Amino acid sequence: MRKVQQGDQVIIEYEGRLADGEIVETSSDDGPLEFEVGAGIMSPGFEKALIGMAEGEKKSIILAPDEAFGHKDEKLLHTVKRSVFGKNILPKPGMVLGMTLAKDGQTQKIPAQVTAVHGEDVIIDFNHPLAGKTISYTLTLKAIKN
Repeated sequence: MRKVQQGDQVIIEYEGRLADGEIVETSSDDGPLEFEVGAGIMSPGFEKALIGMAEGEKKSIILAPDEAFGHKDEKLLHTVKRSVFGKNILPKPGMVLGMTLAKDGQTQKIPAQVTAVHGEDVIIDFNHPLAGKTISYTLTLKAIKN
């Protein structure tokens, strides 16, 4: 029976949970996920866990932050003035906003979460929402394409 190798195109179903049981990611929302193993589409630990799996196989794994979405990086916390958001947006803790940033001559829109508001100062976090979290995944390999 064929097993997943680096470079294979795979179709998987998955569910990711935090330690408290909260589901944070699942393929049941958008259907099975198809991607190339090793292309960096998923986190390194996630892709590594698929290597050696056979079609129809189900596996449970636990990924520490290093293998999943990384640790929180304090350099990705920024304080901006409330006026940056204009008159139509009233920033509140927990709110996720699309922030436009320029990098290498390109303009990109990336999500940032408001973590605190102190008068005119708003603290925003550009870390991935799952950074610093350990995640338990259940993976089911539906197919190996190639």
